[in-house]
Amino acid sequence: MGAILSLASNKSSSCEVNEVPCDSSCKRQKRSLSFDVESSRLIPSLPDELSIQILARIPRSYYFNLRLVSHKWKETIMGHELFKLRKELGLREEWLYVLTKVEEELSWYALDPFSRKWQRLPPMPNVYSEEPRNGSSGLWLWKMVGPHIKIPETIRSWLGKKHTSDHMPFCGCTVGAVDGCLYVLGGFFRASTMSRVWRYDPILNRWSEITPMSTGRAYCKTSILNNKLYVVGGVTQLQGALVPLQSAEVFDPHTDTWSEVPSMPFSKSQQLPNAFWSDLLKPIATGMTSYMGRLCVPQSLYSWPFFVDAGGEIYDPETNSWAEMPTGMGEGWPARQAGTKLSVVVEGELYSYDPSSSRDSGKIKVYDHREDAWKVVIGKVPIYDSADSETPHLLAGFHGKIHVLTKDANHKVVVMQASIRDNLDCSPLSSASNFLGSSSEQFSSLAESETVVWKVIANRDIGSAELVSCQVLDI
Repeated sequence: MGAILSLASNKSSSCEVNEVPCDSSCKRQKRSLSFDVESSRLIPSLPDELSIQILARIPRSYYFNLRLVSHKWKETIMGHELFKLRKELGLREEWLYVLTKVEEELSWYALDPFSRKWQRLPPMPNVYSEEPRNGSSGLWLWKMVGPHIKIPETIRSWLGKKHTSDHMPFCGCTVGAVDGCLYVLGGFFRASTMSRVWRYDPILNRWSEITPMSTGRAYCKTSILNNKLYVVGGVTQLQGALVPLQSAEVFDPHTDTWSEVPSMPFSKSQQLPNAFWSDLLKPIATGMTSYMGRLCVPQSLYSWPFFVDAGGEIYDPETNSWAEMPTGMGEGWPARQAGTKLSVVVEGELYSYDPSSSRDSGKIKVYDHREDAWKVVIGKVPIYDSADSETPHLLAGFHGKIHVLTKDANHKVVVMQASIRDNLDCSPLSSASNFLGSSSEQFSSLAESETVVWKVIANRDIGSAELVSCQVLDI
């Protein structure tokens, strides 16, 4: 009996010895699995679904730094699912993107109007490759922009004169925005026009080259309609000279494809009295704006050094056809030569900046489609006099208000917002006065007599750089 008990005791002891490490191993394994699960989560102790809900509610200006937390955070913040959720939650933000130029370099800056924080975008691609569509030899895209081509020299080429230089730096590109991305299209390089297109995705914070246009273009015009990017006009190289284009095309960002659009008729150019004037005056599209579900394209007839009014034309996507622009709209379009840089649609209304009064002030007009007339809605816009700049000011619309971009005497880009005076205290007046410097007294007396006053919402020092263009992205 004792032997049996002794054997049982030994078995029990052996079993206990074997069972102890088993329990400890399981516990360690469970702890290890628990640690792995926790470490793989965006936020420890929270399901990723809830963590993404939290991240979606954080202002987008913080995302650049939050990407540095971990690899998974970076993947999440640079993923389109997060921004899809932000859209569903009604948390999309309108940011202003400003393009500047200094000598050969283009630079983009992004402004979050709420935090007033500026962020510099990655440089645009600087790629050496051959342009496949124009058939010209040589290297393409030497720089995204070179020393600016004087407009008179370019226009003279439109009249049939060949280029005198074998090397023309790339410039004359056009910018646009659709489906939450920026686009840079075409331009010049070595006296030839390019068809290449680059896209900036703010979610990925990256530039990439996409499907090129069907035609090499420089100084073309762009606008958005039905979430598609339309391109019209511009100039192209033909037998060593630059000729104006009447053609148009449209880019669908969802299919990454270009499609043809009927060419602009330029009906006013057909009404010239004789062949001499038809050969001398070249029709050009000076801008394009999406308004009331159609594309409005103001046009001019050009012969150095004169612009001749040519009304404009309107494209209707439903009929896929062009029609002549209403007389009052075309002939009265302010700042025609500036094109869409000084025209913007805000809350369904078409506005345009008219700098004709003086260089340090201007007017903003609105188009009344019922009366087919442009009417002054803001009598004076304080603009710093910058005679050495090709684009001393730009017009933008976001947050339901008109904004004017200009540079001050200290080389800062100033973003001014038009606001109703009754809804403001005196602080916007002092802010605007500070930026205007010596013109502060003039601005103060102006503000007291106007129902619209200007509030400086942001500024940034860009040194000797010039303003080129601006776009608004709603992400």
